[in-house]
Amino acid sequence: MLTTSTTIPLLPGTAIPQIGFGVFLVDPEDTQRVVEDALAVGYRHIDTATGYNNEKEVGAALRASGIPREEIFVTTKLRNDHHKAGDVEGAFERSLEALGLDALDLYLIHWPMPANDRYVDTWKTFETFHADGRAKAIGVSNFQIPHLERLLAETEVVPAVNQVELHPIFQQRELRAFQDGHGIKTESWGPLGQGKYDLFGMVPVQAAAAAHDATPAQVVLRWHLQTGNIVIPKSNRRERMAENLDVFSFELSDDEMRAIDDLDENRRVGGHPDEIN
Repeated sequence: MLTTSTTIPLLPGTAIPQIGFGVFLVDPEDTQRVVEDALAVGYRHIDTATGYNNEKEVGAALRASGIPREEIFVTTKLRNDHHKAGDVEGAFERSLEALGLDALDLYLIHWPMPANDRYVDTWKTFETFHADGRAKAIGVSNFQIPHLERLLAETEVVPAVNQVELHPIFQQRELRAFQDGHGIKTESWGPLGQGKYDLFGMVPVQAAAAAHDATPAQVVLRWHLQTGNIVIPKSNRRERMAENLDVFSFELSDDEMRAIDDLDENRRVGGHPDEIN
């Protein structure tokens, strides 16, 4: 049974809460309040990135919450310019300092930036963070199958997670199948489509919402969870945070799951990983 405390194993002794809270596009001046609210309503997985420019404020919220550090799973990501410049060690240490942490639960390469051809070398540096315990798990974001194949062939540690754009019209089925075959967990960013199409107006979503007395957003988040994805919704509003977390009192039927599965158009609404360099 899925609950707010459901976790997905990453490595021996390390597990990630299946639902978390993201702070992409949360203004730094709002971030501490927003993250404190998220923790207060029950989130125990916070996802940030150096490129979001709010790591310091996330760290302040973690300390202000009074929640023991070991109860909160924290992810951040290497910013593209540090990846491009090869400033990986320095960037990692600056993230730890900004967050006020001795170690991360998960550290990700934010984008592969394939035209720069540095992600293999960057990953080898990530492996040292994992080996010395400063990162309990390491992973990637926005990697496609060819990028993952190179890492598997040329490095030692299999990425624990690949965080990618994933929502009902872009379900990344081929990538997910590849990752399942190699023990790489799939984490969804933009799980509600970032408001870039009428997801909540789609008939299968509306029908399931009516059947379960739920909101369309709750239905889509529940679909992610039952699919097996790790999911990181975001909101600046405390009541919406609580609503997004309230997805454990109902279960989508097999027919409802298939109907949402059938919405897949293999269509991105975000940037293509091969084009972000």
